[in-house]
Amino acid sequence: MSNMHAKAPAPVEIVEVGPRDGLQSQPTLIDTATKLAFIERLIAAGVKRMEVVSFVNPKRVPQMADADEVLRSLPQRPDLRYIGLVLNARGFERAVEAGLREINTVVVATETFSQRNQGMPVSAIMDSVAVIAREARSAGITCGVTLSAAFGCPYEGRVAPAHVVELAGRLLDLGIDEIGLADTIGVAVPSHVDHLVGEINRIRGEVPLRLHFHNTRNTAVANVYAALLAGVRIFDASCGGVGGCPFAPGATGNVATEDLLYLFANMGYDSGVSMEGIIETTHWLEGPLGASLPAALSRASRFPPAA
Repeated sequence: MSNMHAKAPAPVEIVEVGPRDGLQSQPTLIDTATKLAFIERLIAAGVKRMEVVSFVNPKRVPQMADADEVLRSLPQRPDLRYIGLVLNARGFERAVEAGLREINTVVVATETFSQRNQGMPVSAIMDSVAVIAREARSAGITCGVTLSAAFGCPYEGRVAPAHVVELAGRLLDLGIDEIGLADTIGVAVPSHVDHLVGEINRIRGEVPLRLHFHNTRNTAVANVYAALLAGVRIFDASCGGVGGCPFAPGATGNVATEDLLYLFANMGYDSGVSMEGIIETTHWLEGPLGASLPAALSRASRFPPAA
């Protein structure tokens, strides 16, 4: 262990999803000014890449109704990357109009969840993603695609890894810039992660792989550890563990950013994000939300103790 810590820390990237995935499932509607204050605190803590909005129907997700206003008001720096969630052609048009340079879209791995979440079969979603990916490439916009419910579905149960790999292969053929795997309802364990990541690694070439875990069954940090060992270096996380999926019953709790920072720091990885800054932001965010957040590290005492 001492030899590992003698080396320079290995880089790992956290994509902070609290402002989008975290807030969109909260019963409390957060105003634009508070969202911007949240984002600015994350930036001050060292976050460089984050999902900040989704371009979705405000009647279904009213928490994201001010997406355009949020984007217009964000701090602009060359080292900051903002991502918007886009689920259809109209959402993509809004992202372009807002000047966004990076988008993420979603393909749900099962038919039932796809119908419940996006109102369309998987085949129609794949056709839509093909159009979005082509238009994004033409516009010079970075386009990532996340395979949601990649490990399990609330309606159909376990998802066969071979099916996820087949969908991933079709997405890679579209020339996407990044592929993601999401444990949307928090059912994966490390052995599932190791196997599926290994299969995806065989086909993805140089396309980056991003992992998104929920801590619904208290396995998210263990799953990140397994993904690290399998070579993954990009992880979604949410400050304080805020958020979940509003369309998946019981799927509350993104993996907490500060909990991953503790894991990374003590394993010799560096994300460039301040653990203390994220903990302070978690405590601040509990005020506007009117609720405590589930991150373990924000409730624990400092270790090692401050000198």
